[in-house]
Amino acid sequence: MLNNPTLNRRPIKVKRALISVFDKTGAVELAKSLNDFGIEILSTGGTAKALHGANIPVTDVSDYTQFPEIMDGRVKTINPLVEGGILGLRDKHDEDAASNNIQWIDLVVCNLYPFSDTISREDCDLALALENVDIGGPTMIRSAAKNVGWVCVAVDLADYSTIVNELRAGEISFETRKRLSSKAFGHTAQYDTIIHNYLKDENLSDDFSITFNKHSKMRYGENPHQAAASYKIPGNSEPNILNAKIHQGKRLSYNNIMDADGALACVREFEEPACVVVKHANPCGVSVGNDLLDVYNRAFNADSLSAFGGIIAFNRTCSGAVAEAITSVFVEIVLAPHFEPEALEIFKKKKNLRILEIGEFGRRKSKIEVRNVDGGLLVQDVDTKILLKDDLSVVTVKQPTAEEIQTALFTWKVLRHAKSNGILIAKKNTTVGLGAGQVSRVDAVHMALRKGRENVKGAVLASDAFFPFRDSIDAIKDTGITMVIQPGGSIRDQEVIDACNEYGIAMVFTGTRCFKH
Repeated sequence: MLNNPTLNRRPIKVKRALISVFDKTGAVELAKSLNDFGIEILSTGGTAKALHGANIPVTDVSDYTQFPEIMDGRVKTINPLVEGGILGLRDKHDEDAASNNIQWIDLVVCNLYPFSDTISREDCDLALALENVDIGGPTMIRSAAKNVGWVCVAVDLADYSTIVNELRAGEISFETRKRLSSKAFGHTAQYDTIIHNYLKDENLSDDFSITFNKHSKMRYGENPHQAAASYKIPGNSEPNILNAKIHQGKRLSYNNIMDADGALACVREFEEPACVVVKHANPCGVSVGNDLLDVYNRAFNADSLSAFGGIIAFNRTCSGAVAEAITSVFVEIVLAPHFEPEALEIFKKKKNLRILEIGEFGRRKSKIEVRNVDGGLLVQDVDTKILLKDDLSVVTVKQPTAEEIQTALFTWKVLRHAKSNGILIAKKNTTVGLGAGQVSRVDAVHMALRKGRENVKGAVLASDAFFPFRDSIDAIKDTGITMVIQPGGSIRDQEVIDACNEYGIAMVFTGTRCFKH
């Protein structure tokens, strides 16, 4: 290592470039420009073949190093003539270079085979995955990125035009080299992170790495003074909001994506036709049934006041009749697996309405979710636990009916998508009232009752955690609510059970809670 190293910040001229890319988009055009500028071009394998095919003078790296590609191409660019030509400091290592016949390489253009494509193949096993781990490419990229004082590196075809424009003027500036150096280290860091996550034995291992590609820049975040952008998992092609086909409407905002993602997560809970209406991250109306138009009407009317300006999600193809009904109200987004052509035509009446076609999707799969805290991350499994009838324990004298049990299981699927403390009231597979995000459970009960009004008679009430006191049961004694579903586990469970027995209300324990913070 050098003592007290200095960094060249002056513009550099490019006499020799090395181009070795998996994604060859724009590579021929770049090479033509470099050749026009009188720059010698070195290349490897398929890239060299593509440049030769375009009649661009190019020297194969094997001819340059006088050392053939060996071991099925595993060893080709890891050579002192290549790495020394990239890493050497022009103001300190001239003698070393001359005595070892090393020529300077001033520009490195390289991108890597997308490892995520390999591991997404159905026939991929560990041997195939490891065979597709690039060694020489990352070495060249990191070498060029490190030697930013004397070398420019490009890993993104979007930067080719910047390089050409600066070379047309004669030199590449330090500012450009530094920016591209940062991007190059990000490129190799992302590559290694994908490999790391593939090879580790458990999701929550001792070291945890994440990597994403920028999906879009947004005008602002939750509020206009906050900068924001969206990022997606490299190679991810699953049905989700970031992969959706947007048929019309304004660009999605930060809050749009958050709410749409929440609506999609909730509607994926159901196998039967379902509609979910989300407002400010909470499901304000949810219904399931047989006819999608009827399901939509019941979900929207469950809390039409809150549904104003909300997100509507379906798990079935949106028909023209459903689209016609939606256009009579104001909502921000409609999402569904697919849309009938008639529906898309009808939605054109509302030019600002965003229409998101997700593609076919089923229930949510087990995965991890990440949240930022100062100084680190919180990571956990997504709550995809399925609650079944056999999981319920009846703890009251009054036994719930089969219909009440069915509704109780419905409430649980919805409630875990509402902010805690959460209380949900529902009947006939449609939500009636939601109290979410309250600092006390009894406050959430009163909010849900206020939302449901007279419709709570004959309904089921669900609580996402146990009742610490009987006050919540006292609050519903004269409402006509017939059943309560809750986790149980409070030191005062018995007094809560006694209150239900006193008022003739059935209650079941789930043995598990569904908090969402």
